[in-house]
Amino acid sequence: MSRLLQALLLGLTFFLPSFSVLAEAPAILLAGMYQEQVDVSRYLVSEKLDGVRAVWDGQVLRFRGGKNINAPRWFLAALPKQSLDGELWIGRGSFDRLSGIVRRETPVDAEWHEVRYMLFELPGAPGTFNDRAEQIRQLVRQVNVPWLSEIEQFRVVDRSSLQKRFAEIVRAGGEGLMLHRADALYQIGRSDVLLKMKPLQDAEALVIGHQAGKGKYAGALGALRLRTPEGQVFLLGSGFSDTQRNNPPAIGTTVTYRYRDLTSKGLPRFASFLRVREE
Repeated sequence: MSRLLQALLLGLTFFLPSFSVLAEAPAILLAGMYQEQVDVSRYLVSEKLDGVRAVWDGQVLRFRGGKNINAPRWFLAALPKQSLDGELWIGRGSFDRLSGIVRRETPVDAEWHEVRYMLFELPGAPGTFNDRAEQIRQLVRQVNVPWLSEIEQFRVVDRSSLQKRFAEIVRAGGEGLMLHRADALYQIGRSDVLLKMKPLQDAEALVIGHQAGKGKYAGALGALRLRTPEGQVFLLGSGFSDTQRNNPPAIGTTVTYRYRDLTSKGLPRFASFLRVREE
């Protein structure tokens, strides 16, 4: 077999699974970033959970990228036969342990008894978000199982009140806040009807290369070469554990990184690796 044919077959092997996952990815609402000029009195506010987003279509539970989540049958059997959107969560500061639980091919019952499905949206449901939030509360009461809960929604009267709640949650170990326009009909895609408010911003980018490390990182990863959805390319070299440097995210993987702000060229400033995106 020629080297050219081998390369084509290898490329096809990687391409087909990626295409399949992308084709099955659920269409969901994605958050924009909070800006101070926003009229916060028009929004319902909730804590931003550091969990794994999970979308239920009435039959199958999926990661936001479309891959099935192998939850126990008893966990899924209790869910209603309608579309749900929320976070799988076990508590503040527990993302790594949660990620290990929900990514197993064979679920472990004892571990899944720690997991709660925290609802924040009913995809495709009629009415405003205020209406849907009430529907979620009623739905959780009707199902009445410990692993299905709603994320509490509350109102603030002004930015000062919002900042106070934000500071309280961050001090307690929370990630930040989510703001959802109370009068918004359901929609998909990235929109300012849903905003996230965090001490640091985060974003996602595609791994397109690895840069070798030097000095104490010789023989390991020095930096990831990333491409943003807008086409910006940059190197991400901080935030990795030794284990991650020795086993870096594969080319073609989508990763999440944190950053303080953007440079005049639109590149992230003080960027740091956070995690591989759950598929």
